[in-house]
Amino acid sequence: MAETFLFNIAERVVEKIVGLTVDEVRLAFNVKTDLKKLEDTMISIKAVLLDAERQQHQNEKLRLCMWKLRDIFYNAEDVIDDFKCEALRKQDAINHPNINNLKVRLLGSCCLPLSFYLKMSHKIKDINGRLGELATEWKSFDLRQCSDNRHVFRRETISFVDSSDVIGRDEDKKNIISMLMKPSEARNVPVIPIVGIGGLGKTTLAQLVYNDDRVTSLFPLKIWICVSEEFDLSRLLRLIIQSVNTGERCDDSTLDALQARLRSFLTDKKFLLVLDDVWNENKAKWVELRNLLRSIDGLPQSKIIVTTRSLKVSSIMSSICPYELKGLSFEDCLTLFTKWAFNDGDERHYPNLIRMGEEIVKICKGVPLGVRTLGSLLFQKTDESDWIYIRESEIWRVEQHENDILPVLKLSYNHLPSHLQRCLAFLSLYKKDEIYFSYRVINLWMANGLLEHPKQNQEWEDVGKRYLNVLEPTHIV
Repeated sequence: MAETFLFNIAERVVEKIVGLTVDEVRLAFNVKTDLKKLEDTMISIKAVLLDAERQQHQNEKLRLCMWKLRDIFYNAEDVIDDFKCEALRKQDAINHPNINNLKVRLLGSCCLPLSFYLKMSHKIKDINGRLGELATEWKSFDLRQCSDNRHVFRRETISFVDSSDVIGRDEDKKNIISMLMKPSEARNVPVIPIVGIGGLGKTTLAQLVYNDDRVTSLFPLKIWICVSEEFDLSRLLRLIIQSVNTGERCDDSTLDALQARLRSFLTDKKFLLVLDDVWNENKAKWVELRNLLRSIDGLPQSKIIVTTRSLKVSSIMSSICPYELKGLSFEDCLTLFTKWAFNDGDERHYPNLIRMGEEIVKICKGVPLGVRTLGSLLFQKTDESDWIYIRESEIWRVEQHENDILPVLKLSYNHLPSHLQRCLAFLSLYKKDEIYFSYRVINLWMANGLLEHPKQNQEWEDVGKRYLNVLEPTHIV
């Protein structure tokens, strides 16, 4: 996340340089030239930072270079802020109630002190020099320019699950099946949203329901689609058609042809459609799919299950109250942890490790993917030092693989716009489990320049409150 934050810093510095007013930039020619050089360099570096972010996990030299850039970027931001502060000081002097009209005219007609420009010129030259020293190393990484597509992520899930591997979701499964059996109102698209934080087991719960014998008998046709972040109507229609017509490729190129084909497959069919891992918060995109589904005869007899991390997504796609998935109990977490950390029955030989396992499980706060990740890391490790390392390091410091908890949570972070990423990263300054007051957080965001400029009829506090509302737990992870 620190590296993504670097992109945000660069973006902010460029915005501040561009945003300097005429009074703030009424400078000697050499300072103007140095500022322009800094702006061009920052834009050039920012263009490849996203590629650097992707590569830095496999390149220690690149990662260290990015940390050096971070310090330089902060220094550059301080210099730009100095221009703003000096201009404000001058304006305050002009507006002081004890100053006479002649002095106002004199102060208003002159630019900032020459000594200030000389000091700023030295600082900007120093920053440009440090960036120049890094230039050769930076170019050696062969980074490529790319658009800000950090949010494009194609996750894949499947409909099958081994129920013997799932612990603690029997009651949730029963509740969802009960909702599936309730009749739907005519003309409504019957959507059941399952909402919860990343790693909580939304997909697993949907898989349990999908493979239950009662559901199979209730819905002769079942369709599983992993939506992920690309909520594209043509893509979704092709995936649904391919799922219904197993083994046959769908090469129809026009949306009209896809719609006609889908209607021919689903009309008068009672089906269960699972849309797994939905991120789309654009209502217009959902309405396109909803209207198409409404045109299918017999739709009220069918049902749709949606899994999502966002309450906003659920409110867009369904009028019913979402099923908010909760964390597992401590006992269920410990059972799951033991299952992943030991071969069957081996845990009886290691009571000391089990006691440490109880402490490790508490770290995970009921999130089964976190429990599974730490359990699998300790599989067949019987040396207490390995367990102590995991217990003391906690989950964010251990090595992670593609299907572990941190990549799942980082996807939530990447999905946030850059201004919210900055504010969320700032909250890491609070201690774990520390209670914070919203007005203090907003004031800190304001003081550090992390809030967007208020729109008309808004105050800075209103912007901060809007940010906090978006950064609710179901949106963050």
